[in-house]
Amino acid sequence: QVQLVESGGGLVQAGGSLRLSCAASGRTFSSYIMAWFRQAPGKEREFVAAITWPDGTTYADSVKGRFAISRDSAKNTVYLQMNSLKPEDTAVYYCAVRTGLWVPKSPGEYNYWGQGTQVTVSS
Repeated sequence: QVQLVESGGGLVQAGGSLRLSCAASGRTFSSYIMAWFRQAPGKEREFVAAITWPDGTTYADSVKGRFAISRDSAKNTVYLQMNSLKPEDTAVYYCAVRTGLWVPKSPGEYNYWGQGTQVTVSS
């Protein structure tokens, strides 16, 4: 059974940094697309970043230059380094995975999801 467990969320001041982790289990994910989404209160879940095999990356325009996604295939773990955080980055952040070669930005295209981790950025 596939499980995704996020960690690393918290409260940070604007301009600060956080690193989120997503530990995957249940199979080997090295050839999977691993992604981060986020959902703010009252808003739809939105794409943040994704990483493909071996190390292709895709970012939402709103986080380009501030966030960096990476993976440790040996640990089946994907990371999201978030720098220069803004209050508008406040959301629950979710890890998601899917098979395939292209990176969809619609949440419905992803097969497995974690439970989410809260990120709150104060002004």
